[in-house]
Amino acid sequence: MSSKMKFWVGAGALAAAAGIYVLVNFNWISAYFMLPLRGIEKHAEGTIQTETNEAANKQATTGTKTASPPAAGAKPATQTQAASESRSDNGGEGSQGIWWGTGPKDRGVATGEVAPKNSISAQDMPAGEMRTEQGADATVQRQAVTLTDDGDWPHFNKTLRSERFSGLKQINKENISQLKVHCTYETGKYGSFTTGIINVNNTLYFTTTFETFAIDADTCKEKWRVSEDYMPSTPQGAQRGPAYGDGRIYRGLTDARVVAYDAETGKRLWEQTIGNPDTIESVVAAPVAWNGMIFIGTAGGDFRGNKGRMYGIDGATGKIIWEFFMVPKGPNDKSYGPTVHNALGENETWGNPPDVPISGGGTWTAYTIDPEKGLLYIPGGNPAPDFVKSLRPGENRYTGSLVVLDAKTGSYKAHIPISPNDYHDWDVSGPPSLVRSKAGRDLILLAPKDGHLYGFDESTHEKLYKQPVTKIENADAPLEVGKSVYFCPGISGGAEWNGPSYNPENNLVYIGEMEWCTTANLMEEGTVRKWPEKLPWFGTRFINPYNALGKLDTANWAGWVYAVDADSGQWKWRVKTNYPIWAATLATAGGLVFFGDVGGNFYALDADTGANLFHKKMDGAMGGGIITYTSNGKQRIALAAGLTQIVLPTEVAKNNIVVMSIDGE
Repeated sequence: MSSKMKFWVGAGALAAAAGIYVLVNFNWISAYFMLPLRGIEKHAEGTIQTETNEAANKQATTGTKTASPPAAGAKPATQTQAASESRSDNGGEGSQGIWWGTGPKDRGVATGEVAPKNSISAQDMPAGEMRTEQGADATVQRQAVTLTDDGDWPHFNKTLRSERFSGLKQINKENISQLKVHCTYETGKYGSFTTGIINVNNTLYFTTTFETFAIDADTCKEKWRVSEDYMPSTPQGAQRGPAYGDGRIYRGLTDARVVAYDAETGKRLWEQTIGNPDTIESVVAAPVAWNGMIFIGTAGGDFRGNKGRMYGIDGATGKIIWEFFMVPKGPNDKSYGPTVHNALGENETWGNPPDVPISGGGTWTAYTIDPEKGLLYIPGGNPAPDFVKSLRPGENRYTGSLVVLDAKTGSYKAHIPISPNDYHDWDVSGPPSLVRSKAGRDLILLAPKDGHLYGFDESTHEKLYKQPVTKIENADAPLEVGKSVYFCPGISGGAEWNGPSYNPENNLVYIGEMEWCTTANLMEEGTVRKWPEKLPWFGTRFINPYNALGKLDTANWAGWVYAVDADSGQWKWRVKTNYPIWAATLATAGGLVFFGDVGGNFYALDADTGANLFHKKMDGAMGGGIITYTSNGKQRIALAAGLTQIVLPTEVAKNNIVVMSIDGE
């Protein structure tokens, strides 16, 4: 390469780095997606088609049939807008702004050589329709199950075991058409709104980036609202919500603090720092509370040198009881509490050269606990640099794995590798569901970003099935310098942070999925090795910082809900929507499955057949919790809407909580 060429290559890399630096410092980090807001495609909503496809179930199970992707829809218009606001009602809170610009006009597949396809079929349907398809064996056998439900939703996924099922059935298939809005709560905030919602003692609790809310579960009237101070340079990102335990509300903050409040008054009881915000470490996951402790980990593993860690913290005092490194701890790595040996040597399963620090393993979603066995299940994030696996050869433990610890001591018990040496930024993105199936088998059900639903034996960790539940294409194709490779799922998944829901009455597992593919082109190794600290360490070639994580194929995006038999792993029915699904699924004893998509569409389906029984357009995209509970003797449905996030080309809307009931009563 000539000296002039080297100059321009180096200048381009520095310009790209500078672009990302500017974006980071204008609050462009949101769950580590640094991509543009764009105008959303406008479709007619709520229609449905039903069809049968006897070959589909075999095809989905094997994942080997080649099929063309769906026809591209109309390209969404781009937009240049700005929205910002600041609060001063709590003294000194910094600006909480959102800024975005016009995205690239071409949202199709990038040019360049693409590896052969290896995909499950994606349904090709007209814009605006939702399609339900029955599997080869769509027979669903219901069984009598003793159901108890106290009417609360006390944890992120209802139970510590993350089943996301409610025994309530006042709202059911017979009266779902009468579901109406009961009350709403407007936060007044714009931004990412991926919060889980919990309900305890007739109070709904939820979060935005630095604010925590408590509202009356029957009237939506605000009980208290706490806004934490933070430095104006602190990145504004996603938050998965709070946890409740022993009269206290717990949450993490993007400046790497964990805080506790009195659940009745909102008074701050303690705070604890578990990371370094100067290196973009943060705490975005929803904690889980059990046995007088809370469990929470650090995110930020996409940044050079950051190592994800998990913590067990005394719920009453905030004292750190144990610390567990999700990747090997080095001699110079800072500890924030008593470190538990993680069964890894410094370089075991990591073949990094000396100038490439071991990085990754952040946790940024939620967690599951087996209260009988005292086990904590931790979804492990991706290694870094995200896409350049040649600089970190080996399995890269415990990234891309489900890690199991003794909850009381933090000692290592086991791990289940899902994406060893991950080079798609697939992570293990959501908490597993621990269920006892119809056959009497104790199962671990896991839906990560790689587009599959996994079933494992809970005791032996034997993999029982791996069912594709969204479009899988070029999943094994290598990423290379100078070659644009299109792969599915893309960097957004697959499934994200909410995890599956399980209905014990029909033995079906429900999971919402993204069909949103990515085109990536690797950066030269020399540039990756010299990448500055405090910047996302992805390893992709780009000029426009919007494409730092690869180019997303929004023209062909979609969403799926799969209903899978928990014992066999075979899907019974599946639904495809025009919009990706980030929001939770909710299964109930009323024979219903609820979900929402990023188009702002809220649905209720027949739990046995997938038939569309209810649809309502909400104000803004849905990406957070959907829960049910009782208040004043009535069953309610509560949901988070109004998500505005840089990874999604969504309508701009303020964060809001919507509570629904039959006839709005």
